[in-house]
Amino acid sequence: MGEPHRIGVIGLGVISGAYLETIADHPRIRISRVADLDATRAENLAGRLDGSRAVSVPELLADPEVDTVLNLTIPAAHAEIALACIENGKDVFGEKPLAPTTEEGRAILAAASAAGVAVGSAPDTVLGTGIQTARHAVEAGRIGRPVSAFATWLSSGHEAWHPNPDFYYLPGGGPVLDMGPYYVTSLVHLLGPVVAVSGVATRTRNTRTIGSGPRAGEVIPVEVATHVSGLLEHANGAVSTVAFGFDTIRSSAHPIEVHGEEGSLLVPDPNRFDGDVRLAVRGGDDWQTCTPSAGYVDGARGVGLLDFIAGHRRASGAMALHVLEVLNGILEAAELGRRVDVSSAVDIPTLVPLTPAEAWQR
Repeated sequence: MGEPHRIGVIGLGVISGAYLETIADHPRIRISRVADLDATRAENLAGRLDGSRAVSVPELLADPEVDTVLNLTIPAAHAEIALACIENGKDVFGEKPLAPTTEEGRAILAAASAAGVAVGSAPDTVLGTGIQTARHAVEAGRIGRPVSAFATWLSSGHEAWHPNPDFYYLPGGGPVLDMGPYYVTSLVHLLGPVVAVSGVATRTRNTRTIGSGPRAGEVIPVEVATHVSGLLEHANGAVSTVAFGFDTIRSSAHPIEVHGEEGSLLVPDPNRFDGDVRLAVRGGDDWQTCTPSAGYVDGARGVGLLDFIAGHRRASGAMALHVLEVLNGILEAAELGRRVDVSSAVDIPTLVPLTPAEAWQR
């Protein structure tokens, strides 16, 4: 085995803990540098990681001891940090969305291409056994020609649990750019790229009240749509219906359903790596659970970074840009009151072979 791949982490908020559970002790990874606006937080983390140092963001970007940057900043900073990484010749893997706007996403990929560096992006949940097994079933023809899909994520809002939920209600946030990437990335894996979208969006309240943590009771502004419905026209002729919202007390809707001429699939929560895929076929009596047939077994946040470093790059910048254009297209269509074309194209990455946890964890 060669030397561990050296990672610099920028942004040490809530989501960083999930990534660190996967990569902090991984034998192919060494977290060499960490940076955060809160210098004390960075120093505390570096002290718990063997061989790591807390530095400023400019120092991390210029450091030859960093091969790839893991960008876990808030959405509004994703593009700025990604472009700075590229300018410094670093590969970068970031949290979703790729950027707040499609134009910024295009700029990231154009800069990376010119600099000869690679860009990857969450969500990597799509590489787990849940979505990959469902995709394997579709590609094996078990539901016949795909006709339609339904994807639903509805909640009352993240202010109920997140101690600092402000960014969810500012440009770059909202249910579409926060949770939409999980669902639309899955739909693109299952049904292929999208060529046009339509949408309707509403905002029920202009403020939200933080419900937990040291800021409980504080009122924050809402600047984005908080319930959005959309129609996605896929290049293969299938149509997906999506709904994302922060205005629902409770919902029993299944996360994703895919329907074909000969059968239907119930697809598990795309915010998770696993879950049962259930299949019903024409003439069958009931739903049958599919045996996991593809994906990283027991996947966790950061498996996409490992896949990226290994050169597979299934959670690619190109996929993230296509999904970003779809999501922003839904919002644009809602504002304009008309159908919007999607110009980006993306090649669907290769299916992840069924990979035991002990294989990807070492």
